[in-house]
Amino acid sequence: MTLAPLPSSISPSKVSTFTDCPRRFQYQSIDRLDQPPTIWTLKGTLVHSALEGLFSVEPARRTIEVALRALDAAIAAPDGVAGLESVGLEGARRTSFLEESAALVRRYFDLEDPTTVDAVGVELRVDTTLTSTRDGAPVHLRGIIDRLDRNEDGDLVVVDYKTGRAPAPGRERARLAAVETYALLCERALGVRPVMVRLLYLAAPVVIERAIGASEVSRQERRTVEVWHAISRAYAAGSFRPSPGPLCNYCAFTDRCEAAPKALRLAASSAS
Repeated sequence: MTLAPLPSSISPSKVSTFTDCPRRFQYQSIDRLDQPPTIWTLKGTLVHSALEGLFSVEPARRTIEVALRALDAAIAAPDGVAGLESVGLEGARRTSFLEESAALVRRYFDLEDPTTVDAVGVELRVDTTLTSTRDGAPVHLRGIIDRLDRNEDGDLVVVDYKTGRAPAPGRERARLAAVETYALLCERALGVRPVMVRLLYLAAPVVIERAIGASEVSRQERRTVEVWHAISRAYAAGSFRPSPGPLCNYCAFTDRCEAAPKALRLAASSAS
């Protein structure tokens, strides 16, 4: 099997994609197949845009009304219109979707007061190069941080918005891993290690956070390099094995993946 070239870099989200399902990583990052939005990813994109707009104004003006206007602007933008058309939402289903998106934006204000937040970066692009301990080869890591705050002590805090369900108690660690990788990126790219990572689950609403130290950053560096080695091994073997499970319900590639449940493959084929 001949594959397209490996990507030149990896991101925290791609690390998570590979660990969840190597086949999905292949479809996304190597085959670069079109991935039309789902109602879940579109909702996340619109809500993120609304909160980005909220933090584009000075603190005193960060109100629910400003956030909802930013949501309306994202919905009316060409990408928003195209996304709604792509997922086929019309009539009552479209109305319900838009109401749910607005409700998530409102719930953000139950989690924190944005007028008190010192956001030093929003949708912040960062990148660095790690070094493999096996062969000394470079591993290029990049990512986009939803929000980077400065707390009252002057320390940095990585903030990530989540529009899906919060993890069950005791299962938070896997969700925090990707955000801890952003702390690694900050330390390497900005020269400052954040003291905390914070997940804001808007649907709950609930905040999950963890203090960050040298050991957490070192662990994520080892994890990122090991995942890159695993990707390289799968590429050399020409085999990115699927990992079927609950995430198949949210995957855009069920129509072509032999490991996806039959009902999902048939539904995806009928819709395409």
